[in-house]
Amino acid sequence: MEILPDVLRPGLAVVFCGMAAGRKSARVGAYYAGPGNRFWKILFATGLTPRLLKPDEFRTLPEYSIGLTDMEKRQSGNDDELDLSAIDPQGLRDRIARYAPRILAFNSKTAALQFYGQKDIAYGLQEDRVGATAVFVLPSTSGRNAHWGRLEHHWYDLARLARGGNPGAGMV
Repeated sequence: MEILPDVLRPGLAVVFCGMAAGRKSARVGAYYAGPGNRFWKILFATGLTPRLLKPDEFRTLPEYSIGLTDMEKRQSGNDDELDLSAIDPQGLRDRIARYAPRILAFNSKTAALQFYGQKDIAYGLQEDRVGATAVFVLPSTSGRNAHWGRLEHHWYDLARLARGGNPGAGMV
């Protein structure tokens, strides 16, 4: 049984994909509910949402052309606690192909690495696509991400791309 439901529909600008629901998210039934997670704040700060949403408002994201999913839908916890053999990259590919958002954005390198089956990957827009969908790799919004301050500009790049602009435009 899925811990958190997908928030998907055709025509979304961006679908965010994490690794799996965190413990707090699983407990309260809402995406990115951990007290240190920056997800909702960065959506607002980048202009992807017009106001700061609360985790329990996750079902309203399609109103802003945003969707949510996870690599692993039946487990919860920190990435290092998950049984990686249960992850189904093809299942995610199938969901993305079915709903065809403009962008699939991984909210962590870990999730992207599991999707691609690679040992390394760069942040930002990837060269390949999933059908017509562009792929973007972001630094995790988890409070455990010690490198957040020097990496958050990737989120602003994604927001520009989601609004139809170029990533990196205006970056110093």
